[in-house]
Amino acid sequence: MKKKGKTGAVEAQPEDAQQHNNHEEAQSHTGNKAGDAASEEKTTGVINEEVQNDTGGCQEKLAQLQKSLDECNDKFLRLFSEFDNYRKRVSKERIELTKTASESIITSLLPVLDDLERAAGMEAAMAGKEAEKEGIRLIYNKFKSTLRQKGVEEIASIGEDFNTDYHDAITHIPATDKKQKGKVVEEVQKGYLLNGKVIRYARVVVAN
Repeated sequence: MKKKGKTGAVEAQPEDAQQHNNHEEAQSHTGNKAGDAASEEKTTGVINEEVQNDTGGCQEKLAQLQKSLDECNDKFLRLFSEFDNYRKRVSKERIELTKTASESIITSLLPVLDDLERAAGMEAAMAGKEAEKEGIRLIYNKFKSTLRQKGVEEIASIGEDFNTDYHDAITHIPATDKKQKGKVVEEVQKGYLLNGKVIRYARVVVAN
């Protein structure tokens, strides 16, 4: 390669110098590429590390959220169970209250039923008064039927085993035979149930 000198003459540049310059340029270009690759690799490593850190943090937060969800779900199930038990209890109490809401009224009417029963059974006192006797029987039976429709039942007594759940023993008498022991032999006052609940105990005499 030729070049001009200060005098204007063209001077020949040594071929070795030209090759040296080309080699330096190639090395410089290669070095730049290597530097860029190293920088890119370093940047990638930093990004990967940040991603790993973010992933670990997300997993930890996810575990905390799952634990919180499990606790809330457990609380909900317990509250639902308690509410369901409360609802059933209130429903049962309401049904029982409905069945026995008229207890005080019916209990106050039982003495009237007793009087009608006694009147209907006064055969001797009402001799010759068939019309009056029949009228009392009709009233007694109608009254008794109406109470039965409201859930009132008589408590079985005479001949039954004495039961403190239904009977109130006012006195005891000696049994005439072994079969009578522990049984009700006389009923002084009838007992009644209202929808299965005792509203008046039967007053009885028990053989011992």
